[in-house]
Amino acid sequence: MDSLSEYIFSEVERCRLDRFLAKCEPDISRSRLQRLVKEASVLVNGSPAKISYLLRAGDRVTMKIPPPIPLLVKAQDLPLEIVYEDHHLVVVNKAAGMVVHPAAGNADGTLVNALLFHCGDLAGIGGVLRPGIVHRLDQDTSGLLVVAKDDITHQGLARQFKAHTVTREYMALAYGRLLPAAGAFASAIGRNPHQRKKMASVGKGGKSAKTNYQVLRYYPVGGCSLVSLRLETGRTHQIRVHLSEAGFPLVGDRVYGKKGLSRMAAAGSGNNFLAQFPRQALHARTLGFRHPVSDEYHEFSSTIPDDMESLLGSLRELEESI
Repeated sequence: MDSLSEYIFSEVERCRLDRFLAKCEPDISRSRLQRLVKEASVLVNGSPAKISYLLRAGDRVTMKIPPPIPLLVKAQDLPLEIVYEDHHLVVVNKAAGMVVHPAAGNADGTLVNALLFHCGDLAGIGGVLRPGIVHRLDQDTSGLLVVAKDDITHQGLARQFKAHTVTREYMALAYGRLLPAAGAFASAIGRNPHQRKKMASVGKGGKSAKTNYQVLRYYPVGGCSLVSLRLETGRTHQIRVHLSEAGFPLVGDRVYGKKGLSRMAAAGSGNNFLAQFPRQALHARTLGFRHPVSDEYHEFSSTIPDDMESLLGSLRELEESI
């Protein structure tokens, strides 16, 4: 059933209709309020009005808000590790192998399917009853991801990601020894002109990307580096592209990691457990942002998942056995 609200404008100075509505309905995004005005769901003195209409003292504003439209995606009771949750957002520690959003080839079994089942207090994003995906992790990347439950939170988080003010730290195991032990990669990343399913540093049409890194440990027997990486931007496959193009591809990366496998073969390495690792060894360990409603800074951390910890344990055992 539609929700009906009515307000009387009582100010002396005239005010635009959209600004007045934003004050009256702080939990609804401006973009949705503007759509409601354009759809004639907002009336001034009983008649439709333009967004720019200047209200006069005594004007009566009524607004009809339709309920959120159900998302045509089924809710599924899937395993979820919830790190934090309130009425506005939820922080999830995504498992490797889980796709974030339904798409061709992955119609179900995704994080969105799981959140539709888990969250009973979704307020809707843009008039659709769905979780607000602000950023994504690759299917085979594990770690922290924040999802909005309402319009205001979704837009507030999106602004922070766009402004690059969100703290995002990753842990990765890469082939080779990065020197110097701390530094940064910077380039413009876009679609690979020769392989459209891949990303690459490009001369034209790319978006600026910067990845700061610090080597935490080098495993000389395995020829690998455990690396902490902080993103200043969040481009698709950014870490995987930057490390691979610098000559230090991620262990287990089947798309960007061929150089690492070739290096092992050339060296005659017997460390088959590295070549057999089934995914890119990449984990989103830390996520920090300002809560769009309370404005408090929140930062969350997660431990390295069991498969990566086992991989590191094998490297340590290999060193100790020599």
